[in-house]
Amino acid sequence: MATVTGTTLTYGVGSGGGNREDLADTIYDLFADDTFFLTNLDKEGASATYHEWLGDTLVPAGSNIVREGNEGEFSSIVSPIRYGNYTQIFKKEFIVSGTQERVAKAGRRTEGARQSVKQMREIKNDVEYALVRNQAATAGGVATGRSLGSIESWIGATAPSAATATNVVLNTTTTAGHVSPELSSGAPGVAPTDGTATGALTVGTLNVALQGAWDDGGTTDVIAVSAAVKDDINTFTGVATRNIDVGRTAQASITGAADLYVSSFGVHRVVLHRHIRTSVALCLDTDYWALASLRDFFMERLAKTGDADKYSIRYEGTLVCRNWQANSKVVGIST
Repeated sequence: MATVTGTTLTYGVGSGGGNREDLADTIYDLFADDTFFLTNLDKEGASATYHEWLGDTLVPAGSNIVREGNEGEFSSIVSPIRYGNYTQIFKKEFIVSGTQERVAKAGRRTEGARQSVKQMREIKNDVEYALVRNQAATAGGVATGRSLGSIESWIGATAPSAATATNVVLNTTTTAGHVSPELSSGAPGVAPTDGTATGALTVGTLNVALQGAWDDGGTTDVIAVSAAVKDDINTFTGVATRNIDVGRTAQASITGAADLYVSSFGVHRVVLHRHIRTSVALCLDTDYWALASLRDFFMERLAKTGDADKYSIRYEGTLVCRNWQANSKVVGIST
């Protein structure tokens, strides 16, 4: 049926003619943030830009048989090792004009309040990224900022191996191009590099890495990996079985993910992490890690120089690896 001539239609009026727009008063956020270690590691304070602590290990066990009445034989005391890491400054800054704060807005009352929440999550995401990557510790200078040594950088080995239990297990038979030096003291000043990557993570290489940490006294409770490496683990036979109760009328769920991995060296939680590099699997005893804050997360308003409000969100802190030998990693994974 034809439209009667002269009928006023929405097409001819539009917003210019006074029709209001239909904009929902909600902002649907999608935040790919991931702060497992920032949230779950122990927290402690720092009082300087270079935070230090002591670590020690036992001498290997051996035969200890002494004859009756024997005179003492005194061995030299081995001092604990002094480790440290630099505090890194993180910041997020934004500015909102006075007019923007005054006008009617959808999904938020004030721009400053919304950005404060959003960018606080962003800075925490940046901290988490720094914690899990292969970043080297640097002292900084007049023209450069200090950087903390990341989890990957703390875990090293003098002789990485593809078959022998050690703290760094290669997912390949060649060490060409691989750099992950063992730390004798201080901070990890060398960023690890991958070298040759040959294939997916295997049960064998993962178990060898878990044994490497266990041999040194660690009790690995977390295996942290990227999505691609998590898919490899999902196919392992050591994945713990999960039973899910389903009601009579409910549809059964298909479970295809590994939350726990059971090895000869314990039960390990498999943590899916967005920021961990796809070429590594981190096998961690989380009791030996902490976050030391020199300045905890805070927000302040900066001095006004115009018709706008300035905000600054900051954090300054570092990663503490209480004893790196309690941990291990698999490197050179190809996805």
